[in-house]
Amino acid sequence: MLTYEHVDAAELKNKSKVALEIVETEDDLYYHMALDMLSHITANNRQDKQTVFIVPVGPIGQYHKLRWLCGRDKVSLKKVWFINMDEYLDADGKPIPLNHPLSFEGFMNYLFYDKMDPDLNIPANQRIFPRPGRENEIGELIDRLGGVDVTYGGVGITGHVAFNEPPEPGDKISDEEFAALPTRSLTLSRETRTINAATAASGYIDLIPPNCVTVGMKEILGAKKIRLYLNRPWQSGIVRKLALGEVSRFVPASFLQRHSDAQLVLTRYVANPPLGQLR
Repeated sequence: MLTYEHVDAAELKNKSKVALEIVETEDDLYYHMALDMLSHITANNRQDKQTVFIVPVGPIGQYHKLRWLCGRDKVSLKKVWFINMDEYLDADGKPIPLNHPLSFEGFMNYLFYDKMDPDLNIPANQRIFPRPGRENEIGELIDRLGGVDVTYGGVGITGHVAFNEPPEPGDKISDEEFAALPTRSLTLSRETRTINAATAASGYIDLIPPNCVTVGMKEILGAKKIRLYLNRPWQSGIVRKLALGEVSRFVPASFLQRHSDAQLVLTRYVANPPLGQLR
């Protein structure tokens, strides 16, 4: 089995099977993401076209930047659709409340929608979240809109994009079947709940909901462009697997290798080798 823990930043960039850009700081990464979003919005606005994005809550710093840039330049988001990637579900499979500190929808309201200039803001009916029991509505909406311009997101410690967890041992599913999975509800892996507890709940894993609803690999990979941003030190390992390894359902983000317009953007500390960061 090939391992990549000693691959340095230069070799990672040169040998990556996905277009890869390295920025120096976390703030640079957020600006990169916000400016990329803004460039697509303004280009479509000039042509009086709608803009359709699949967007994450993680990374999150780009939303401050995008809000500020739109306010500064008076960029209207009236023709923009934000389809959020995912949401936590409780033990009964219901979305956690909007006032829950971990609610992705609540976060988007608080950080972005509630603070945008009303004259520029995305209309409420164009702020989309996948819903349990109504998962098929995401694919149907994307079809009606004519497709997704860009999927934006991060990468989980298991290699997931959105909450598309790799199959568990014994699951009988091929790579092709995995890549075609639509929006659905599922149980989060122990690894994902553990790392999310470390990053969002001070290590208190009991606070991380057990289930989720997620936009599927089908919708993510079907976007015209995919842009994934990596800003966590622990992503140093998984970026090497997805960028240098083989395409596999066991590293879901590796399917970017098959996409015609995909890019990874990572900070310098993510690009540096995992073992080198211990010295």
